[in-house]
Amino acid sequence: MSTLVVTPADLSPVEGRLVPAGRRHGMGIFLGLLAVVMFWAFGISVDGSLHSVFILTESPAVNVAPITMDVRWISIILAIVCAGLGVLLFTWPRNRGTYAIFTLGTVVFLWSFLTWAARGGTLNFVSVLAGTLIGATPLIYGSLSGILCERAGVINIAIEGQFLAGAFLALRYGADQIIIGVVIDAFALGLTNYLLYEVLTPYQTTLNTGLTFSNWKIPLLSKIPIVGPVLFDQNFFIYLAGILLVTVNIALFRTRWGLRVRSVGEHPRAAETVGLHVIRTRYSNVILGGALAGVGGAYFTIGSIGEFTTDMSAGLGFVALAAMIFGRWRPYGALGAALLFGFAESLTSVLGVLNVGIPAPFLSMAPYVITIAVVSGLVGRVRPPAADGKPYSRE
Repeated sequence: MSTLVVTPADLSPVEGRLVPAGRRHGMGIFLGLLAVVMFWAFGISVDGSLHSVFILTESPAVNVAPITMDVRWISIILAIVCAGLGVLLFTWPRNRGTYAIFTLGTVVFLWSFLTWAARGGTLNFVSVLAGTLIGATPLIYGSLSGILCERAGVINIAIEGQFLAGAFLALRYGADQIIIGVVIDAFALGLTNYLLYEVLTPYQTTLNTGLTFSNWKIPLLSKIPIVGPVLFDQNFFIYLAGILLVTVNIALFRTRWGLRVRSVGEHPRAAETVGLHVIRTRYSNVILGGALAGVGGAYFTIGSIGEFTTDMSAGLGFVALAAMIFGRWRPYGALGAALLFGFAESLTSVLGVLNVGIPAPFLSMAPYVITIAVVSGLVGRVRPPAADGKPYSRE
């Protein structure tokens, strides 16, 4: 039996992100439209006497003085910057740097929007960033779960209600993996709701009230202004998510194990001919993915509010799948989409407190709408692993 030969090139593949000229032009025009909104709605139309105060410190970090900004002039200046980035993107001749320019333009717009939203008041910027990380955490676990499964060629849309038995059913009998996933999600929702009402609710104080993981301050690092309380004063689940991100990325793209997993997800027949056990590899990855999804589910209770409530995952399993696709089946790419959703969710809470005049239902759906818009508008055509979702049987 021959063995799989691993080369340095195999261990560090570069998956180029081709950006058609039409997409670059569209992104440039979009930044131009944002610049118009910033210039008029956030700048010219605002009372020139209004200021916004951004709080940049929070315990245990070193104290930093708040920043006070003139709403009108900051927005006008940022609008000019955003317009310049739009023109640059419209005329940008290369693929490399396209998304970096667009991201910078989006950040400029958000800066202007937050300044406008906090006009005449204060905004705790550290709390916004902390909320972003908290909102992104379950998506990190879910997207890593999906990446491990799909890199081995198994579609797993059952993250919302992860049950390993269903994933095994899809592998063993060659059933349609998407249908199996939908059934698992529906079953999990019904079962957990039934157990909540019949078992947990009658004994709420004894069975459904538990301890949560407290925050652990990392010495010295937690004292860093702004980022210290955000990154280094968190609980076990958030630290573990960061460790797993790095670990999974290294394992998939820098080890022989990862090369074998990816070969099974791309060309299972060829992988089997060089001695790899395709079914065993897929089983092990589904188990690992299910374990990560389970840890992500535990975050909702013992990592957050300390009790189970009806449908508390709120569709985040499907958002995690969108994050996985946005990141092109790569951990760090999925992290970007997870942080985007977390920021939108954190911003929703802030806007509700600031009372900017946006109806509450629109604020509630904003994180999902923003995620869908960005994923559908920026990702374009993506190629999943070639054998993803295709049952495999040994000949």
